[in-house]
Amino acid sequence: MYVQCIAESINIMGTRTGNAMRSRDPGPIVEMAHEEVADGGDFLDLNIGPARKDGPELMPWIVNVVEEVTDCPLSLDTTNADALIAGMKAAKHPEHHIMNSISLQPERMKKLIPVAAESGCFVVGLLWGVDGMPRDSNERAAMTIDLLMAMNEAGIPNEKILVDPIATPITLGSDQVMSGLEFMAMLPDIAPGAKSTVGLSNVSNGVDSKLRPYLNRAFLAMLMKYGLWSAIVDTYDHELIELAHGQRPELIKLVHDIMDDNDPDPSGLSDKELEYYKTTRVLMGKTIFSESWLEL
Repeated sequence: MYVQCIAESINIMGTRTGNAMRSRDPGPIVEMAHEEVADGGDFLDLNIGPARKDGPELMPWIVNVVEEVTDCPLSLDTTNADALIAGMKAAKHPEHHIMNSISLQPERMKKLIPVAAESGCFVVGLLWGVDGMPRDSNERAAMTIDLLMAMNEAGIPNEKILVDPIATPITLGSDQVMSGLEFMAMLPDIAPGAKSTVGLSNVSNGVDSKLRPYLNRAFLAMLMKYGLWSAIVDTYDHELIELAHGQRPELIKLVHDIMDDNDPDPSGLSDKELEYYKTTRVLMGKTIFSESWLEL
């Protein structure tokens, strides 16, 4: 099992890179790109946020900065459709990059699908419709079919589409977490050849920063049961990258056993295994979430 790690830290919200983007200072961005690749990033996410004022100028600038210093493929990440188009057109090798993302808003589909088809890039198919996010696995399936049909008609093959079921914070309850996993199990039948992706750290949004890595790691292991292809992750969490790249199979097996209701006796687990045992049970709703879940 190997999950492609899309490094998340070159972000307009980050202190180092956000200020650098605003001032067009390439130094911190180049530095972080090198760090994230060294830490195991398979793609570099370039997240400029909404970028309402200068997105169509900022995205090509940052694409050019990063492409000058690394061959690592990029994920162009913004809600500004014009900025995505400008960034993809400025890229030297767009066929290696990811367009993040196309959702089911008609105006976004109309603008972005032809550009994605022409460039040959990977595309995140975000399961977000005109009424917002899907309520359950069946709505996710219906959205997937609608989105893929539109992309296929434009010439984008399933193999270039990364379906994002949308991860929701555990603070909102485990129902949506489990609904997303149920959909992941359905995806190969709904869309043969399509890949999958997820914004991993969404699951821990709103949780104390010291506790977030435990949730992110266990959630990644859970998603790997269903063939997750890629995830936007914090590459500075080295244990997380080891999991994604198949270097901790014993922990992944533990999580999958719990998901199959084959729970081990916790008294025989190591401290590290207990972290995954307790966290997986919280994400599944077997234990009620509170920020003291690791202490119980």
